[in-house]
This record gives sequence, structure tokens and C-alpha cells, in this order.
Amino acid sequence: MNDRMFDSPVFVKSGNSLIQEVACVEDALEFLYEWPKNRRGTIYQTALRACQRAFDSNYPLSAARDAFCGFAKSVKIHEDVSITLPWMTGKGGRGGGAVA
Repeated sequence: MNDRMFDSPVFVKSGNSLIQEVACVEDALEFLYEWPKNRRGTIYQTALRACQRAFDSNYPLSAARDAFCGFAKSVKIHEDVSITLPWMTGKGGRGGGAVA
């Protein structure tokens, strides 16, 4: 099991307009490594360094999450999911979404 999970996931819009959940340092690093090179800037570099440090050492996960979230907001791909999305509720709005 992953011991580098964020307290709460960050949701971002991926290239195909789908909403992607970034729940841990590894997810954030994968997303950042795949980010187009021509769109990388100072905020990207800060987020990348924070996530790499959290992956390699005892750097606080909250700081890495905040840096990744700041990057997502700066490039306007951050999604606020404070409202329940349709795929989170399942059929009939009863929650769960999984059939036993």
C-alpha cells in the first residue's frame, strides 16, 4: 500500500477534458512528468521539486500537495469538487456506485 497518500486528493482536468484524481505523490509526479515541456515554468518546477522531495525524503506531504495544487490552479486545470460529481453518487443518487 502507498504510504505517501495526500490527506485529500487534488482533481485536475486532463488533456482530454476528463477529471483526473491525483491522490498521492506518485500520481502527482507522473502527471508532472507528462506535462508538456513547452508549458513548464517556475511554478511547475516548484511543484516538481516539492513532490520529488516528498517522494525521496521526509518532506511534508501537505507541502507537496499544496505545491501541486498551486501548479494546477496556475495553469487553470484545477477542479473544485466540493460538489458531488455524478460519477461519485452512482445510480439513483444513493451513493456508492458499486454493485455488491
